[in-house]
Amino acid sequence: MLPARFLAFLFVVFALVSSGCYHAKVVTGSTPGATVIDRPNAAGWIYGLIPPDAVETAEACPNGVAIVETELSFVNQLIGMFTFGIYTPMHIKVTCAATASTSLEIPDANIVVEEHLSVADALASAANEAMASGE
Repeated sequence: MLPARFLAFLFVVFALVSSGCYHAKVVTGSTPGATVIDRPNAAGWIYGLIPPDAVETAEACPNGVAIVETELSFVNQLIGMFTFGIYTPMHIKVTCAATASTSLEIPDANIVVEEHLSVADALASAANEAMASGE
């Protein structure tokens, strides 16, 4: 039988080794800009059932968001463990996009619809012209 001190030591070592950092990163594909919204201690409650408040990005990021990162460091997890999961801080970092990520380019359309054509015939004619020109 192993002594109680050795079992306690093994438990502490196992707890430290098995508790790493949690890090999630969402990349939208937009070019990252210089504006960063950083919330180092966003409060999560009751094992995450009540998540941290939403990060309002509308004013700070007029071109949208490029990257969103959330992290639970070892210290954050340790605080959550000591409060029995009632309070767990989380680090949230939002990087704004440099420019608008979407644009709508409308090519110059030179489609002439004759008066005697039906809507179906006009659409078929436009589709045939688009296929022929590749636009």
